[in-house]
Amino acid sequence: MDDDSRGLISEQEEEELIRRYAYIVRACARPYFLVGGDSEDLFQEGMLGLLSAARTYDPNRGTKFSTYAEYCVKRRIVSAVRSAARLKHLPLSNYVSLESPVLDEYDSQSAYYLREPEEFVIASERIHEIADRLNVGLSALESTVLGMFLDGHSYDEMACALGKPYKSVDNAVQRIRKKLTRLLNYGDNQ
Repeated sequence: MDDDSRGLISEQEEEELIRRYAYIVRACARPYFLVGGDSEDLFQEGMLGLLSAARTYDPNRGTKFSTYAEYCVKRRIVSAVRSAARLKHLPLSNYVSLESPVLDEYDSQSAYYLREPEEFVIASERIHEIADRLNVGLSALESTVLGMFLDGHSYDEMACALGKPYKSVDNAVQRIRKKLTRLLNYGDNQ
């Protein structure tokens, strides 16, 4: 690309780019968890990072595109995970109007019924109860890993900070998920 056309890619080039580098995006998204989202949301964030890489790549810098793309994808995913884990926007995301509700249906965005403030309070209490019961059932390592995970740290960052192998961190996350699933399904985290 010359300097004048840098940042402009055609639709065909974009499709080819997605086809060729989707595996990098999947590989980069796999170790992360998005609070309030799923793996497909992380994949989409990664794809935005890939498109950003395509638009800003400068071959004159001596870096392979795949290396640059992987860097951009990881930064975009980590940014999304950290942003979702922030409690800063929680009040705006989970507000309850004091006026008569317009909707009389379940709002899947906020995961709360919008009819009564008391339903919000009950749901909040249930979340705290689940968190307290989960914490009781976690080992010290699992508790530490969960805190770091919710703060948006990658498996590599957690392993380095804890002085544990990557696989130990991954195993801890898998145990946490099983315990949480058991708690949500059966009310018991044993």
